[in-house]
Amino acid sequence: MSRDPSQPYPTYPWQPPAPPPAPAPHPSRHRSPLGHHSDLRILRSAYRWQRRTATLTALGYFTFFLVLSACAPSFMASSLTDGLPTGLVLALLQLPVTWLAIAVYEHTARRYVDPLADRIRKQSEVDARREAAAR
Repeated sequence: MSRDPSQPYPTYPWQPPAPPPAPAPHPSRHRSPLGHHSDLRILRSAYRWQRRTATLTALGYFTFFLVLSACAPSFMASSLTDGLPTGLVLALLQLPVTWLAIAVYEHTARRYVDPLADRIRKQSEVDARREAAAR
């Protein structure tokens, strides 16, 4: 007769009783954990769209200005008003275009990205409370 070495001898009264088996995990009827949820993908794509829009607004105008400077110097040197060249006007417009890019970034953040992030944050708090209560 062979004995399982992990089991205590039944004749030793000072041995503590064997711990009860761990309960089997019950299937969850709630949403899947947040890490596998599509809200994170939606948030990433909204943030990516926001970055691209703001970046292309500012850098696109600057690139347009540089291309005009390199390819159309006569246009850039032409005068819009008395003594004010077109190139200087377009260069001075870079600052308002940059402000526009910042405004677009903030607007899209407030309107699209922040509500998604708040919803995900609230759902993660609910998931954490639910997981803590299940333990």
